[in-house]
Amino acid sequence: MNKQIEFYESKLAYEMDPSDLFDALENGEEVVVIDARQSFGYEKEHIPGAINIPHREMSEGTTKHLDKSKTYVCYCDGIGCNASTKGALNMARLGFRVKELIGGIEWWKFDRYATEGTSATAGSEIQCAC
Repeated sequence: MNKQIEFYESKLAYEMDPSDLFDALENGEEVVVIDARQSFGYEKEHIPGAINIPHREMSEGTTKHLDKSKTYVCYCDGIGCNASTKGALNMARLGFRVKELIGGIEWWKFDRYATEGTSATAGSEIQCAC
């Protein structure tokens, strides 16, 4: 039983779902959202307030301006993309506290949260079913 508890505690320590992220942003928690996709994906549509650091470009130089006291939440397209996993790994290797957004922008939009960019969506009234 203890191994199961440890597994789920660890899982929650390193992942969050869209409603967790939305709540963290709404409550002013010290989180920074990172879109780990290439810039053309970010420009088309991204989570409001997200910054774009493609996982392939993450380095000490491209992250030196970031505050290591904050938690960084990496996302990508969704479950068929692993840019968020690669980004989270890179950020952790660089010494940042990081979580991965489950389902990426796909699940963010599925939960009907707004997006920004050239193909932005307005979103709707926020109600989490979980």
